[in-house]
Amino acid sequence: MSKNSSDISNKISRYLQIIVFAVLALSFIALIFGVEAYLMGNGTVAIYLILIGALSMGLAVYVLYQSRKRVEKLKTEDTKVMTTIECRKCKTKDLREFERGDFVFKELGKCDKCEENKIITAIYKEIKNKEKPFTI
Repeated sequence: MSKNSSDISNKISRYLQIIVFAVLALSFIALIFGVEAYLMGNGTVAIYLILIGALSMGLAVYVLYQSRKRVEKLKTEDTKVMTTIECRKCKTKDLREFERGDFVFKELGKCDKCEENKIITAIYKEIKNKEKPFTI
């Protein structure tokens, strides 16, 4: 992922946080007005305001929780890209991290054992095995 797309995703989450906190503030105000209406003797309006305040507060907290969980899932780990170097004659294999300019069938130099040219035979990304949950 490039830096630009990472910056955009951070800005979107900040906008979402601002909206959620604004909804939380408005729901708190609705709860206060509901309690005030109840104290003034207007029970029907009080019930509606308290219900609206409580539901919107619950939904705002839920959205904030889910967005935090999603951001954690989107974080990626740096993976290692490996290069396999092989001698054609004696079939010895070496592994090293990928370097800029590597490509398959690139000749690298002489083999230490047989003085034959070594070539890159594979370039791949190491995949970490994730444990699967045990199911019955």
